[in-house]
Amino acid sequence: MPVPNQAALDFLLTRRSRPAKTLTTPIPGRDAIETLLTAAARTPDHGKLEPWRFIVLTKPALTRLADMVPNRGAALNIDPDRIEKARQQYANADLAVAVISAPKPSDKIPQIEQVYSAGAVCLALVNAALAAGWGANWLSGWASHDRQFITDGLGLAPDESVAGLIHIGTEKHAPPERPRPDLSTITSWVEA
Repeated sequence: MPVPNQAALDFLLTRRSRPAKTLTTPIPGRDAIETLLTAAARTPDHGKLEPWRFIVLTKPALTRLADMVPNRGAALNIDPDRIEKARQQYANADLAVAVISAPKPSDKIPQIEQVYSAGAVCLALVNAALAAGWGANWLSGWASHDRQFITDGLGLAPDESVAGLIHIGTEKHAPPERPRPDLSTITSWVEA
């Protein structure tokens, strides 16, 4: 019989992302961020390709990105409310880590598995931040999926994309619990 890590299991059964708009200073320092990134980089990675990387965005970088959003949104004919929401996502943040999906050429490992690995890094980073006592949230949004925005704003290569923006900070208040999936409606058991 396996010996459970009950504290880790309890954490996973009760984990709750913190809304990014409720996060504030203080934010983790460089050493703390590197610890969180080290934990996230332990994500399953079929083939050991490391098909992802991190860009740590501090307040000046987030402000610069926020300033880029209105012009890019207007060029794409995005609804003004959606433009403002995207602008605020960057402007109101004090720290975010962009997890970059960076698939590597491979005859053995399909690109989709590499993209899944980048998504797993996002969740691992959120969980690491929460476990360390910080508030954290995984966001994206239209700007993070716009090729010109991510090329000009983050310097991404043509084969790279943003898997997620992980906002990390101090939570102002704990959010209420939200409804969770009914396992009986999403689970099938195959026994033969």
